[in-house]
Amino acid sequence: MHVLEYNEEFLSYLFSEFANVILEFNRSEKVSLCAGSDRELIDKSMAMKKVILVILASFLAHLSWGQEKGILNHSNSEYVKLKSINIGDCKWTEGFWADKFKVAEKSMVPYMGELLCGDVGHALNNFKIAAGLKEGTHKGMHWHDGDFYKWLEACMYVYAQNGDEKLVEQVDEYISIIAQAQEKDGYLQTQTQLRSNVDRYENRKFHEMYNSGHLLTSACIHYRVTGKRNFLDVAVKHADYLYSVFSPQTKYYSRFGFNQTQIMGLVELYRTVGDKRYLELAEIFINNRGKSKVEHNSTTEGYPIGDMVQERTPFRESEEAVGHAVLALYYYAGAADVYAETGEKALIDALDRLWSDVAEKKMYVTGAVGQAHYGASTNKDAIQEGFIDAYMMPNMTAYNETCANICNSMFNYRMLGLHGKSKYADVMELVLYNSALSGISLEGKDYFYSNPLRMIDGSRDYSKHNTELPHRAPYLECFCCPPNLVRTIAKVSAWAYSLSENGLSVNLYGGNQLETKLLDGSKIKLKQETAYPWDGAINITMEACKKAPFELLLRIPEWAETASIKVNGVDAEVAIESGSFARIERKWKKGDVVTIDFPMDITLVEGHSRIEEVRNQVAIKRGPVVYCVESPDLPENTSIVNLYLSGESELNAEYKADFLGGVTTISGDILLRKDSKDTKMYSTVSKPDFESYTTTFVPYFSWSNRGDSEMTVFMPIVWGQLGEKKL
Repeated sequence: MHVLEYNEEFLSYLFSEFANVILEFNRSEKVSLCAGSDRELIDKSMAMKKVILVILASFLAHLSWGQEKGILNHSNSEYVKLKSINIGDCKWTEGFWADKFKVAEKSMVPYMGELLCGDVGHALNNFKIAAGLKEGTHKGMHWHDGDFYKWLEACMYVYAQNGDEKLVEQVDEYISIIAQAQEKDGYLQTQTQLRSNVDRYENRKFHEMYNSGHLLTSACIHYRVTGKRNFLDVAVKHADYLYSVFSPQTKYYSRFGFNQTQIMGLVELYRTVGDKRYLELAEIFINNRGKSKVEHNSTTEGYPIGDMVQERTPFRESEEAVGHAVLALYYYAGAADVYAETGEKALIDALDRLWSDVAEKKMYVTGAVGQAHYGASTNKDAIQEGFIDAYMMPNMTAYNETCANICNSMFNYRMLGLHGKSKYADVMELVLYNSALSGISLEGKDYFYSNPLRMIDGSRDYSKHNTELPHRAPYLECFCCPPNLVRTIAKVSAWAYSLSENGLSVNLYGGNQLETKLLDGSKIKLKQETAYPWDGAINITMEACKKAPFELLLRIPEWAETASIKVNGVDAEVAIESGSFARIERKWKKGDVVTIDFPMDITLVEGHSRIEEVRNQVAIKRGPVVYCVESPDLPENTSIVNLYLSGESELNAEYKADFLGGVTTISGDILLRKDSKDTKMYSTVSKPDFESYTTTFVPYFSWSNRGDSEMTVFMPIVWGQLGEKKL
């Protein structure tokens, strides 16, 4: 029996049986004593009791209490240092993420459901047609099934917070349709089932593995949140089919580890039901990459072997992030899940190298990744939507697909668990406040696919699938990013805390209520109150906990050059270092208050000297939030190409509750160049003619919510006296 199958009823039965046995021995001892029995019988009785108690203690020691229903089920993951809390154990109560969750609950999820379950998105229609419940043909991209599964997953995260039974009933109706669409042998891919001219696994471009991964993951989450097996049974049947097809590792099927969400899904299914075949298959998909230099064949047409699809180099030998950023980061996240179960050193060594390459050489100041729409890898393989050379970081043509940015946070959440180091949570936070949220409008109904750092006069309007518009769109034909973002916003509370060996880590800050169990089974309840990220003051109140000492790990963000921590108003006297966890271990009691203060200084950020596009330019950052300037805050008919930041300008922060959904803005003087000579490709230069102008900088995630506009994150900086003229 797998650990998740030890439900409360079974545990109650087990404890009662142990209690009955012990009581029986007690009665036997009393009888023996009354009958004048010898001491040997009594000793044997006592010895048997001790054996039973040792067995019970051993059982309890190996049973994890707090994370069987986490986003990642780490209950038996030996190589994870910080383990997931249960979904729903942390709920947002006030402030930034509470507001975002409310938009997800009331706007994002319902609106997306209307799209996907109607004739616009057509995703549910595809399942109905495959189930024989509707006439028609498949519509949407090959990966559209996966989009629907991600939306169902988002619904479950919302339900875990609000307990709305109508939402579960609705989802169960959809699951019933999905189950009817599934073939008897477990195959389930509507984009193939509904096309008579396409065979199963004919070509990896049909994204069958991608859809499978999201099916397995969504089903596991549904089971953990609801306890129902209807979706899980579909997933198990499908995974059994995958194993029958791919575990023999024939030459034909060796190329199908493409866009590899199935690795994460298989590991999560293994963690859920305990069938080791699924973990074995996940590892097979990792091992298939780069193991042979076979010629391209019919299965690889459209996506040839090479860096684009992570196939040139075996994973364990990889030194750099290459190819399609989403494919790469889903792959890394899956490998991290496998390592969490196997502890294979070659896997973690490769993951560490790849993380360093992404975070230190190919990641934007917003946490975004995937520098180019089209380009070439360092091995000269053609790539799309992905990684190119280190430090090659264009701003205006930066692709930075929303999915890629989200995948970056997913990968870092896993690395946080494996290593227990705060630098991974730093990246999670950076993505969440910047390059993830920029992918959706403030009201939650319009979407960006790509997220550049500069927009000039509609410069992105050149894509065939409405993925690079200069404004957010209510529906994207390529609909992978919107449900990915919505499920992330809906589940981020489960990333806020992790369980350490004897305590709790605080990974993300925000107003919330946590009620969970530590790894020893003891209950803990606390409340976090803060206006973060607009204010750096955070209060964490202990409302219930065990009497024995345990640790509280508080993340000190890398951007926080100074910080203070107090317990009940007294200096905690612990080591505080930027980019690490501050550790407080003590006997906690109800009513203890931890006060954290991060000074929210406004800083200017410059890029590495090898990033040519931002040399002599700076970005503005306050706390974890990156800022930009856009044309609504400039004089009419002013282009951002003529904007310079004065290094002498005083920058001031102000929270505006009724502006852009409630944000802190930054005001300061900029310089506008009045003698621009852009009519020519190259012009002779003279001393520029500047005029000063006081403008407002807004959080990057909030741009393009006031109509079409130009925007830039990085600005050339001028050190010296401001222009004499004032507009």
